[in-house]
Amino acid sequence: MLKLFKYFKPYIWLIIILLALTYIQVMTNLELPDYMAKIVDLGIMGKDNSQILDNGTKMLIVSLLGGIATVGIGFLAAKIATGFAKDLRERVFAKVESFSLAEFNKFSTASLITRSTNDIQQIQMVYIMILRMVLAAPFMAAGAIFKAYNTAPSMSWIIALAVTVMFGVIGILFTFALPKFELLQKLVDKLNLVTRQNLTGLRVIRAFKNEKVEERKFEAVNNDLTNVSLFVNRLMVIMQPVIMLIFNLTTIAIVWYGAKLIGSDSMQIGDMLAFMQYAMQVIMAFLMVSFIFIMVPRASVSAKRIGEVLATEQIIKDPERSQTPKKESLGIVEFKDVTFSYPGADLPALTNISFIAKPGETTAFIGSTGSGKSSLINLIPRFYDVTAGQVLIDGVDVREINLEELYRKIGYVPQKSVLFSGTVESNLKYGAPKAEKKEIEKSIEVAQASEFINGLEKGLQSSIAQGGTNVSGGQKQRLSIARALAKKPEIYIFDDSFSALDFRTDALLRKALISETKNKTVLIIGARVGTIMHADNIIVLDDGKIVGQGKHSTLLKTCDVYKEIALSQLSEKELDHGGIVQKKNTARDDKNSGGQNE
Repeated sequence: MLKLFKYFKPYIWLIIILLALTYIQVMTNLELPDYMAKIVDLGIMGKDNSQILDNGTKMLIVSLLGGIATVGIGFLAAKIATGFAKDLRERVFAKVESFSLAEFNKFSTASLITRSTNDIQQIQMVYIMILRMVLAAPFMAAGAIFKAYNTAPSMSWIIALAVTVMFGVIGILFTFALPKFELLQKLVDKLNLVTRQNLTGLRVIRAFKNEKVEERKFEAVNNDLTNVSLFVNRLMVIMQPVIMLIFNLTTIAIVWYGAKLIGSDSMQIGDMLAFMQYAMQVIMAFLMVSFIFIMVPRASVSAKRIGEVLATEQIIKDPERSQTPKKESLGIVEFKDVTFSYPGADLPALTNISFIAKPGETTAFIGSTGSGKSSLINLIPRFYDVTAGQVLIDGVDVREINLEELYRKIGYVPQKSVLFSGTVESNLKYGAPKAEKKEIEKSIEVAQASEFINGLEKGLQSSIAQGGTNVSGGQKQRLSIARALAKKPEIYIFDDSFSALDFRTDALLRKALISETKNKTVLIIGARVGTIMHADNIIVLDDGKIVGQGKHSTLLKTCDVYKEIALSQLSEKELDHGGIVQKKNTARDDKNSGGQNE
């Protein structure tokens, strides 16, 4: 938790002012009992009222200064702690955004959400307490003990006994509570995970009538969290009456023992009252410190979890000396004997992959599930880095290209279409914020999205829900494709981006893409042979290796894996006559245009 103090640097001057106000607060609180004792003793002795008024006026001034200092401390503590929490959230968010898939897989989404919200809030609360109360506690305790001893040395044992008993009680409670704090944060993670999973999978849950099953899962996690929270809160509740009992017993002891001293003329009444005030200040100071000891363990758990995120070393980062591809190059992608293994995996996902994808050509990848198609594509934008070999763009290793420059060259359409809350236009301009209206309209037309966008009530200004939940799967894919087209990159990557489209839309879109992506490098992962059969170069993957490469007609004769995939989708006659395939697929789609994809 102390490591996070370095993030207080922007607030150093506010902290200095706060320390000055804390000093004023401590000194005024220590002076008040003295004035009170003088006023009481002067009154008992029947002295002139002018002396009482003089001391009373000084007491009011000191009280006013102390009040102003207290208000100032509260204001600055809140400003510093909330500002610190804001900065910390920004740092955590920025750090997570910089993660590659390798780092992101170390933390669950639910855990990252908890760390960015609940954990930072726990730290914020503790820092407010430290700045507002605990910072003054050691000075208050030391000053009050010194004053109390000078006032009545013979009664100092009462303060020592009260503090010892109080720390004993807090120590016992602390021993039982500490192990529960870490468990509490893990249970918050788990509850977040179950809730998020339930909300995102609501349609599937209802389709299988598994509401009761999910309710039981939620109830189990919720009960665990509730039981641990109750245990911790009960310990905290026990502490309050015990501390109040110590307070009251200390007061009784001071009055009882002080009365004896007053009776023997060893002490004045004012001194006894002043000693009582100092004793309360000492106990309150130690109580504030004890509160922080109770809250720090939970906050330290949160600080450790946040520290894990901030301390995670990025595997994918900008090179120290970046290289820029030649301007005359237009996006040549080359794999040179590439081997790739996922972190912790026993076997490589890709082995000895070599090929060249040239501008003006479409390079397609096909293979069974788990053959390594998406793993291969993910190496180009450096979502992962190769284990061995090289991935080159225009002759330069992608690891030597500045990330911003690399991403500028690539238009990526992911396997799972992702849209952001906002409007249709804001989603299409996500990669090209300065794109003109004509360019946006052109990308919509190529992506075959004009019809459904024009059919929306507000057209381009129609709202898109988070994750694009208010549009169909096919519509999401077309918007994702239009978004990549609007960017006008040198390299287009379509990671199984046509799977939710009907055959007719698929055929029209690919036909429109030919003219739009002219002189551009196009890489397509396809699950349907009909989608990739007209590609200039088809690469067949099986178990992470290239088992075939060439055109459709060549692969049918030379690659058994490709032929097996093709025959599982189309008849031999359709495969021999690629043009007929498109006509048949279009006719088939016209009869079933209301299918599940759209």
